[in-house]
Amino acid sequence: MTDIVDLAAQIRASRGLSHKADIAPVMAALGIGSDDTVPVGDDAAAIPDGEGHLLLAIEGFVEDFIAADPWFAGYCGVMVNVSDILAMGGRPIAVVDAFWAKDEATAIPMLSGMRAAAQRYGVPVVGGHSNLKANGGQLAVAILGRTEQVVTSFGARPGDNLLIATDMAGRFREPFPWWDASTNAGDAHLRELMPVMPDLAAQGRLTAAKDISMAGPIGTAIMLAEASRVGLSIDLDAVPRPAGIDWDRWASAFPSFGFVMTARPENVAAVVGRFAAAGVACAPCGTVTASPDVSITSQGERALVWSAAERLIGCHSVPETFHA
Repeated sequence: MTDIVDLAAQIRASRGLSHKADIAPVMAALGIGSDDTVPVGDDAAAIPDGEGHLLLAIEGFVEDFIAADPWFAGYCGVMVNVSDILAMGGRPIAVVDAFWAKDEATAIPMLSGMRAAAQRYGVPVVGGHSNLKANGGQLAVAILGRTEQVVTSFGARPGDNLLIATDMAGRFREPFPWWDASTNAGDAHLRELMPVMPDLAAQGRLTAAKDISMAGPIGTAIMLAEASRVGLSIDLDAVPRPAGIDWDRWASAFPSFGFVMTARPENVAAVVGRFAAAGVACAPCGTVTASPDVSITSQGERALVWSAAERLIGCHSVPETFHA
């Protein structure tokens, strides 16, 4: 049985959630947030272009990850950016990169990983910046996408259902919390995943969505709650989770294909069915509440994880205002 009080404390103290807290002072220093013409706080910037939205996102990677697994770091440079675009109901167009390495030999694994992911996901690398005379490895990758029906993390409302979807056919890429369901998957499966979120967006099935990040499934749900100024009651027993992986490990998992979403009750079956058609586990696992509390439950026990009234990513200048 999961000790949810201990798990709640573990999630609050996790490295992934701590890194998300670094966003708030940056947004404050830049003077950006949800009140801007292009609201800030989503997986990608949604820029109106007349008939829809251009989507622009960027991801950077910590040095220990690049040093330990440079090929997969390059691969993730494309993969996680693709997820950022998909989370907002978009279709990826192309990526650019910026990297630093000691020399060509140390750069090749990282670049090879990026090339492999670009080919498998059908998203070309079209340019960037390179430096082969740096003291160590650094990598950032940006992506451009587009959608005619944008989905943000600001749209959840009380009464919505919370859903979590994750591709279970993977493994942890030790020693990191990366749940890799991509590198060993067939190309056909990866391409089958690409239209799922855009299809749901076009059909108006989702009220909000985020791709699961280094904060893990519950931490990502906390960020969505903050953006939407709502609370969440999350049933851990209903959350899709690989067999044999306990919550101590899964709470910080960063899956290669995973999303936290909200939907009106009448759309839940269609959302679950669309993921199932692509071979991905998806389940309703909670409700959106008017209270700011984000809590987890398991076998009748409940624990508070976070309050959306607390600043995490700091996307609102008035975080205490909540939906009734």
